[in-house]
Amino acid sequence: MLVKIIRAPHALLVFVLVAVSSSAVHAQSGGSPRLDSALSASVRSGDAGTKQVIIRATPTGIPGLRNVLQAAGNPILRSHPILNALTTRVPVQALEGLSRNPFVVSISSDAPINAQQTSSIDSTIRGTLGLGSSSLTGNRVGVALIDSGLEPGPEFGDRIGGFYDFTQNGAAVAPTDLYGHGTHVAGLIAGDGGTSPGKRYRGVASKARLIALKVLDQNGSGRTSDLISAIEFATTNKPQLGIDIINLSLGHPIYEPAATDPLVQAVEAAVRAGIVVVVSAGNVGLSPTTGLPGYAGVLSPGNAPSAITVGAEKTFDTDRRSDDRIAPYSSRGPTWYDGRAKPDVVAPGHNLVSVAATSGALYQNYPSLRVDDNYMRLSGTSMAAAVVSGTVALILEANRIAFPSAPLKPNAVKAILQYTALPVRDDQSVAYDYLTQGAGSVNAVGSVDVAWHIDTTMPLASWWLTSNVDPYSQIAGQTLAWAETIGWGNALSEDPAVYYNELAWTQNIVWGSNIVWGSNIVWGNNIVWGSNIVWGNNIVWGNSVIGATDGSSTTWGMASDTPSSTVWGALASGALSGGAILTSP
Repeated sequence: MLVKIIRAPHALLVFVLVAVSSSAVHAQSGGSPRLDSALSASVRSGDAGTKQVIIRATPTGIPGLRNVLQAAGNPILRSHPILNALTTRVPVQALEGLSRNPFVVSISSDAPINAQQTSSIDSTIRGTLGLGSSSLTGNRVGVALIDSGLEPGPEFGDRIGGFYDFTQNGAAVAPTDLYGHGTHVAGLIAGDGGTSPGKRYRGVASKARLIALKVLDQNGSGRTSDLISAIEFATTNKPQLGIDIINLSLGHPIYEPAATDPLVQAVEAAVRAGIVVVVSAGNVGLSPTTGLPGYAGVLSPGNAPSAITVGAEKTFDTDRRSDDRIAPYSSRGPTWYDGRAKPDVVAPGHNLVSVAATSGALYQNYPSLRVDDNYMRLSGTSMAAAVVSGTVALILEANRIAFPSAPLKPNAVKAILQYTALPVRDDQSVAYDYLTQGAGSVNAVGSVDVAWHIDTTMPLASWWLTSNVDPYSQIAGQTLAWAETIGWGNALSEDPAVYYNELAWTQNIVWGSNIVWGSNIVWGNNIVWGSNIVWGNNIVWGNSVIGATDGSSTTWGMASDTPSSTVWGALASGALSGGAILTSP
């Protein structure tokens, strides 16, 4: 795979492949390397309370770990067999000693997770995706919606293939959505638009099946352990429930490297099982105090190498793509600790109208969000992730129709999305950098075109297109060139690798494993990421360097029991309800 060197007006972007040990990060932050940054900070502060944590054990260590916890009076709250982990509550003063136990691999915060949406005004999505009269509908593609639930109604008909409440240990119950975020996301993915004039608010894949796994409460908040259990359930029951895609429009700040983050590892296990996992990047691209853009704001599990991590763009309620801009709140890369280039792509996410859960808190408590008796408007990377999940459903459907015997693997789907993406430019017609837009904006019509022509039965290393594909799309009267770029870790391939059945597209290859930013990279307007400033002491907003907290304050990646005291992470501009932003950015 080739490395692409891009010459832009403001910078020379050079990608150097180097490995940075996570132990250096821990050495600078202090504390046990088996504790995440939030728990290490609690230990250093002398916190006398208890913490709910997720403990990953050695391959044969679960029985011994259970005995240790039970002997100390620590309750076993959840078991996570795919991760070889347990969720429990432990006194902070006992954490450091427990981390030295030979059964323990890592101890992570059972962090609060939050939906990633804001308010918005009216817009639609199918035109800007170039779908128009497309006959594809996502038929027989299963999407696991892991969110606040799903309120049944005519938009979804009989396409709800199951509802499981992981705030109640995964019980199979009647579908509900007391918050409303999940229903809005579901409508963007698979609503049929039947209750809107002319099906104006039809979702991207209007016949896809939805399997709803509830992990967020009526305030849009939840626990990481519940989310992990839901991902494990979807992975284990993939064949029985027909799950092809997982949509995760939620997350929490990154507290540790991806290799030890249990939420990331749950996502990686799902991808290894053949599920395409789509994740929102986060809505923390702006400083809440200065309003300036900041880098390294991607949330977990958006830092999962194999996930498709999605940022948000504004379409300004037009189908043409030339006026699109990146939404300022959309989280930018690189990922904390690992320095991976994220997001992978961006998608329409601002001012999108979708199905309302009319009994949910968002619809009931915020009348300004309502469009009518059936729909509401929201913005955020949550919505952008939903658009991509719907697009993935169309990709899978197209390829299955053409070649039903050998399904596309998740890595190949990501490669198609990136290769056919449309670069986004700012008001000065300068392309946004890779850390802001990934490969570019999702191009549904182009992605489907490639998927139609990929013969998945071809042997490895062979050309697998059945005919030539022109690398441009026609949308709203404009001819738009594809990015023709695939980001592998932090290298950009300029070779049309998506036209070949590469080893990289097989199921057990980790996307971009062990590739991080090198020492010679200058990115954009004086934003430098290199070995000399790998983890500094401050985050400086705007056109300056980025760094990390030194652990003595709560800026980025540090835990806080009081959300209002967190300077950067779950907090962003506007009123907060369970970590969800409800005012216009």
